[in-house]
Amino acid sequence: QVQLVESGGGLVQAGGSLRLSCVASGDAFSRYSVGWFRQAPGKERLFVAAMTPSRTTSYADSVKGQFTISRDNAKNTVYLQMNSLKPEDTAVYRCAADSGTRGIWFQEYRYWGQGTQVTVVS
Repeated sequence: QVQLVESGGGLVQAGGSLRLSCVASGDAFSRYSVGWFRQAPGKERLFVAAMTPSRTTSYADSVKGQFTISRDNAKNTVYLQMNSLKPEDTAVYRCAADSGTRGIWFQEYRYWGQGTQVTVVS
């Protein structure tokens, strides 16, 4: 069982930046794929970014060049650096993890954090 705890969300003006963190409990974090998903009120959960154990990354087209996913296996932590934020980036951001190579579909991940709210105002 893996527990995930996100932090780093908040209120930011358009054009600003935030860095989200997700700390995982348990061992063997380096063997897990990690992903970030977001969900705005009344909308479906959407893929944002993911990284495999070999550090291959995937991004949603809407955030390419704007967001960067990274991980520090020594700290059991995955990050999402978000730059040039826009009001449409407002959502609850959740991290997800599972062993092996996973991709862009939320169904691929068994373990989820509770989420952190990101609100971007213009």
